[in-house]
Amino acid sequence: MVRNPNLSSDRQAYKRLKQIIREYQPDIVHTHASKAGALGRKAAHSCGVPVIVHTFHGHVFHSYFGKLKTTLFKKIERNLAKKSTGIIAISDIQKKELSQDHKICPANKIKVIPLGFDLEPFHEKSLTQRSGTRKEYGLEDDVVAIAIVGRLAPIKNHGFFLDVIEEVFAQTNQKLKVFIVGDGPEKAMISERVAEINSKSSHEIVMTSWIKDIGTFNAGMDVICLTSDNEGTPVSLIEAQAGGIPIISTDVGGVKNVVVEGETGFVVPVGDKKVYVERLLELCADEKKRAKMSQNGWSFVQEKFHYRTLVKNMDQYYRELLKSKNK
Repeated sequence: MVRNPNLSSDRQAYKRLKQIIREYQPDIVHTHASKAGALGRKAAHSCGVPVIVHTFHGHVFHSYFGKLKTTLFKKIERNLAKKSTGIIAISDIQKKELSQDHKICPANKIKVIPLGFDLEPFHEKSLTQRSGTRKEYGLEDDVVAIAIVGRLAPIKNHGFFLDVIEEVFAQTNQKLKVFIVGDGPEKAMISERVAEINSKSSHEIVMTSWIKDIGTFNAGMDVICLTSDNEGTPVSLIEAQAGGIPIISTDVGGVKNVVVEGETGFVVPVGDKKVYVERLLELCADEKKRAKMSQNGWSFVQEKFHYRTLVKNMDQYYRELLKSKNK
């Protein structure tokens, strides 16, 4: 329900979905996202599809809307869950939130299946594009490049990120360069703050807007940060680790399923500026630690988040659900 409801277009979409389902008569309908998940599951249920599956990639149950809207969304999702044969969560934390915190459905109806990606391009670019990217962005060999990638919106908490960076700049003489990648409603406010920090420091913060080839950009970075107040499973952190980049992130959503504390990066309590600053200074100062985390990160995401693993897990789950329906 992230996109605002539109009775006319939603009704047309619902009718079309039912037409498609009746034409192809699938054994399984698998939906994703809030609006598509609502219309798709309702249509599949009304057409008597044997198995209906929905994947939660994120949710709107906290930090996005006010209490009234959030309560309404929960009621809708609970009703839709009753029409679903199975629910997929993309992390253990998300499963807990859905079953225990928000009571969308019982835990035994939820299967945890992590996302899957084609990660080799990110790894390959980390091996072949680093020198070119660093030259493009004016990064000398002794400069530690730090980046944060994401929409410039309140929930990403760039204000906290800039508080951290300002403190890091004040505590080290090491050469640093910081990149803020993205665009969004808070761009003007963030730009003002960046200009203020840059005017008082020998270090530099650069705002790049969106970058199409994030794999090539990541190849030139040394640390990737995330300071969000809420996340599902942050894909940008998976991509960064595929490119061999250590992570520092706030402990939100499925981050702990994506970052192995002390092995592929650091996970910091939300709002704890002191610890975040300490961890970032530690990584900036220790090239050997960054190199070790780089190796660990690629090994970890290759095993857990590769698309081949996703395909295997989904195939097994579909067969389980069909078998249970045919008993």
